[in-house]
Amino acid sequence: MEYVKAFFVGGFICMIGQILIDKTRLTPARILVSFVVAGVILGALGIYEPIVNFAGAGATVPLTGFGYNLAKGMQKAVSENGFLGIFTGGFTAGAAGLCAALIFGFLAALIFKPKPKS
Repeated sequence: MEYVKAFFVGGFICMIGQILIDKTRLTPARILVSFVVAGVILGALGIYEPIVNFAGAGATVPLTGFGYNLAKGMQKAVSENGFLGIFTGGFTAGAAGLCAALIFGFLAALIFKPKPKS
């Protein structure tokens, strides 16, 4: 049942992105940034936590989950380090994901031959 919940919540988030692409003039980059910001705001307000508890990876894998992770890391760092945690919490919480993206992006660039747009 966990897979079904993750599939439907993750699919719903992706459906929102597709509707935004089809029905608005927003660029994909702006939509992706909007998803991260929405995850931060929903995470800071405590709204995203029940969604994560319900859907698991269906809520944490999309970009809204990355924003939620940043907000959660900042809240933890602020409670531990005070004002300085605002600047360090997001980096600490998102370090593993950012590092993996850089490493796998580099490996993909080594394996495949990128071609310039013509």
